[in-house]
Amino acid sequence: MSKPRSSLTAAEGSASAAPGKCSPGLYVVATPIGNLADVTRRARDVLAGADLIACEDTRRTGRLLAALGVANRLVAYHDHNAPRALRRLLPVLERGGSVALASDAGTPLISDPGYRLVGAALDAGVNVVAVPGPSSVAAALSVSGMPTDRFAFVGFLPPRGGARRDALADLSVLRMTVVLFESPRRLAATLADLAAELGDRPLAIARELTKRHEEVRRGRLCALAERAAAEAPPKGEIVLVLGPPERPAPADRAARAGEPVDAALIDDKLGAALGAMTARDAARCVAAETGASRREVYARAVALADARATRDGGPTRR
Repeated sequence: MSKPRSSLTAAEGSASAAPGKCSPGLYVVATPIGNLADVTRRARDVLAGADLIACEDTRRTGRLLAALGVANRLVAYHDHNAPRALRRLLPVLERGGSVALASDAGTPLISDPGYRLVGAALDAGVNVVAVPGPSSVAAALSVSGMPTDRFAFVGFLPPRGGARRDALADLSVLRMTVVLFESPRRLAATLADLAAELGDRPLAIARELTKRHEEVRRGRLCALAERAAAEAPPKGEIVLVLGPPERPAPADRAARAGEPVDAALIDDKLGAALGAMTARDAARCVAAETGASRREVYARAVALADARATRDGGPTRR
């Protein structure tokens, strides 16, 4: 996809024709996801020139404003108070005022509050202006090494139950790169679930992007799931970039042609996977990775899990 050429004049590229008070409208302002140096001059001008700032957390946005040397009025706007906050913000916009919308970090509405406010402003005939800038989705995609010509952003998976299973099933049919958010404490469980449902794929785990301890782990989903299960939960914000399904591997083609798959290889992969997953999930992941029959791999996984439980004196993980 080619980038559109910029044809903005100096006046069109700013909040108003001259620095100072913003023209009437709602400004959707992207703020840094970690590194303060990523803030744009236009974002600072809008935050300073709007009549007020609607923000997810007034304390966090207050610290950003202090660092930028900006003083302005802050109004809390988040998912829990949206109806009440709208009753305060819409009259300002309808009278011809200006409101800057900012989330805690990154671009508002990207898995952050703001959809109701933007929709209500548009319904009221208010001008809505994008002030683009940092986004953890774009940042993670750009360094992931995954195809970026087509991708789906799905935010956070439901934490548990049928909704989670339904969401994973929806992901399994996507033939493109997928971007997800996840909390550090649920990372191991989510990687195990993704591996069990989607099979082995390329994966990048981006953590603390633009910050001092930024880290991007790249590898195969099953191997990274095993590693996450063996380690303490990481710290910081996490973005997962999952590569699209790949063409059948040589082992898969051999299995479909009726040729035997190396049993020792199956046992090695199951042995590693069983440290992080149930026998059923490990079998699904290894079968997808090697092309072997899932039923046969599951039978072998149960046997290995039972043998391990007998040896260690613990329950099986079926």
